[in-house]
Amino acid sequence: MKTRIAISALILLPPFLAAQNPTKPLTMEEMHRLHQDSKAYIASLEDPRRDEYQKPHDVIMALGLKEGEVVADIGAGSGYFSLRFAHHVGDEGRVYAVDINPDMIVYMNRRIRDMQLKNIVTVLAAPDDPLLMDASIDRFFICDTWHHIENKTQYLALMKKMLKPGGQVIMIDFQKKDLPLGPPFEIKIAREDLVRQMETNGFKLANEHTFLPYQYFLVFMLK
Repeated sequence: MKTRIAISALILLPPFLAAQNPTKPLTMEEMHRLHQDSKAYIASLEDPRRDEYQKPHDVIMALGLKEGEVVADIGAGSGYFSLRFAHHVGDEGRVYAVDINPDMIVYMNRRIRDMQLKNIVTVLAAPDDPLLMDASIDRFFICDTWHHIENKTQYLALMKKMLKPGGQVIMIDFQKKDLPLGPPFEIKIAREDLVRQMETNGFKLANEHTFLPYQYFLVFMLK
């Protein structure tokens, strides 16, 4: 990436609840610093206060995951959503927890081992490629991540090949407006711009949920 903010952050934007000030968006400098400290970064991802705005239970209920589904969590980070998904897709399902940061992969592998989960696999991916098999994924889940992927058209082309027929791409990201938390304003993607980008690349908006206070929650399918 040109700025490399994070090649460790490409698929990993944290919840931005920095311990010193949980009600203020991060600056670019603060975001750089956070991603350089794996322990602080994991702590931010796992901060219990994240649940208040991320509403993970409500998100999963809205998705309506079914047993046997295959979900790819792009930018899995500490496994905040991946580990929850594993409990909903059942023994016959599979969760691919995809990340480009080796420290996150090691952290998730330890949690997977300790929780004795058999249906979740971590993937140390490339910044421009999730490294998954073609026609293998029912749903891509991308939370607080998409604005860090540099060549979005190329990434979407790969995802299209990796989706099974009827598959979905779920995008959750911070609204492009002033908020009490979240990434720097200048790197946010407006909802309308994301919808336009997805439509240009062969997807259509299939559903939208509006219960998250600071993020849009969009569900896309292939046209």
